[in-house]
Amino acid sequence: MPTPVLTLENAGLRQGGDWLFRGLDLTLDARDALALIGRNGAGKTTLMKLIAGEIDLDEGRRALSPSLTIIRLEQEPAMTGFTTLGDFARAGDAAPADHKLEAIASRLGVNLDTEATTASGGERRRAGLVRALAAEPGLLLLDEPTNHLDIAAIEWLESWIERYRGAFMAISHDRAFLTRLTRNCLWLDRGQLRRAEVGFGGFEAWSQQVAAEDARTAARLDARLKQEEHWLLRGVTARRSRNEGRLAKLIELRAERQAMTSGESVARLATTADDTKTKVLIDAQNIAKSFAGRPLLADFSLRVRHRDRIGIIGPNGAGKSTLIKLLLGQIEPDSGQIKRAKVLNPTIIDQRRQRLDSENGTPRTVRDVLADGGEWLEVNGVRKHVAGYLKDFLFDPAVLDAPVDSFSGGERSRLLLAREFATPSNLLVLDEPTNDLDMETLDLLEEVLADYAGTVLLVSHDRAFLDRVVTMTVALDGEGHAETIVGGWSDWAEARKARAAQAREARKPTAKNPNTPATPKRPAAKLSYNEARQLAELPKTIETLTAAIARHEATLSDPSLYTKDPKRFAAVTAELEKVRHDLDNAETRWLELAEKEAALG
Repeated sequence: MPTPVLTLENAGLRQGGDWLFRGLDLTLDARDALALIGRNGAGKTTLMKLIAGEIDLDEGRRALSPSLTIIRLEQEPAMTGFTTLGDFARAGDAAPADHKLEAIASRLGVNLDTEATTASGGERRRAGLVRALAAEPGLLLLDEPTNHLDIAAIEWLESWIERYRGAFMAISHDRAFLTRLTRNCLWLDRGQLRRAEVGFGGFEAWSQQVAAEDARTAARLDARLKQEEHWLLRGVTARRSRNEGRLAKLIELRAERQAMTSGESVARLATTADDTKTKVLIDAQNIAKSFAGRPLLADFSLRVRHRDRIGIIGPNGAGKSTLIKLLLGQIEPDSGQIKRAKVLNPTIIDQRRQRLDSENGTPRTVRDVLADGGEWLEVNGVRKHVAGYLKDFLFDPAVLDAPVDSFSGGERSRLLLAREFATPSNLLVLDEPTNDLDMETLDLLEEVLADYAGTVLLVSHDRAFLDRVVTMTVALDGEGHAETIVGGWSDWAEARKARAAQAREARKPTAKNPNTPATPKRPAAKLSYNEARQLAELPKTIETLTAAIARHEATLSDPSLYTKDPKRFAAVTAELEKVRHDLDNAETRWLELAEKEAALG
């Protein structure tokens, strides 16, 4: 039987002179796993603040269980008054224990000793996530929790939430994250909140049914509602057919790229100096780059062709941005050679949205950003009115003269995309473009990228987005190694699993035929003494760590432990996180060494 822990009854909130929503009802249960979905600007973050009690309702009632604790992860945590990130994480009456904070911080890749004033936006976000998780509240509200996390950290976060015993609600652009974790959906749309008892994986089918019914209702009403019907059809109903068309095109592009890759050694010999004929935009051969003695790339080659969609993945700090700068000529390799086409004309879209900033303290309007204050702009050689172009990017033309500073983070991201896609280019470079975008804008971005006539270089940790967009994946490990595979993130993950299985199979002892002559030893390269010793000792280490995890999990399975001995509960929990981290590192290191040994023969 579900146990309600929080309710909103007939809730209403004003924004300016209008109602953001009114008559809103919501009940949250103790084990809800909710995806909160809605357009940028619909009020998702505001609704979370209401649930957390950070702002008051203008009408209606908020009620919660007396014992309920609520923690909200903010998009931009306020660090004013804190010396270090650790001071921020420890703030509050019920501050988590240091060992708990440190265990989670190590998994999320954040140093809590970093000064708050010099910390990057990503470090602040990760510190906010450390604080939220370590508190283990009864209701966890996560606003874009995967922003600034690499894929390994996202997967660890997913595992943590799967073990979490409270209720949680997430706003996220990361479809893979929501699909894995949620069991319920809340859809905030034009002031109405709808709930479905399906996880995010079932949201599209459900939302299409709702949209179709709303469209039929709108068709029976006054013509003033036709605009609402247009947005419904543009944003939801047509999504499936557009997705199917893009998928077919992506499969075709991947097949073409596979054919090119298969014949790459022959194609290199046929390369001519006329790069407009060969359709090769960038040709990097045997390049290497190190920083402070740490190798980021070693003997790496990549040929970037016309119409390629290349995804670049890897842990934070692995060298993804460095690779982009090398390919664009912003920095030079330590060795190797990079040739670029004379016609190369890149457009770079980064996370900072610098082109939207105010000028000399004067706020810029949407018109200023898109058309330099005018009425017209040119897109792919076609002259378009700025109001019509706005509609293509899901904006109401009424915002044409609105200040950009008043937009939400997602709306600013969408406006930047509109601006940059109007800029002539044959190479589009995107750095984490999905951060802060709503689902409809993600669909739009996928559609625009599918139709883009040039080449795309994409740095992203969004696994579902990579799968739906890229034709090739470049994976960096941060130690100089890079792997290139045709396909998206799932293709790379499957290939890595297959290699791990092969490496384990290769290490199994095989019976020798006494009549088979011994194979003469070759004076080939081999593992170093320390590497060989690690490879021999790691299986025992992995076995020991696995047993320790089983013991700790058995201890924590006692439901009375927290009540009887909260200090021991906290200590075992922290130790379990540490041992899991050590096991991940040991397994990864064993796999690296086994693959290296196999490659050396």
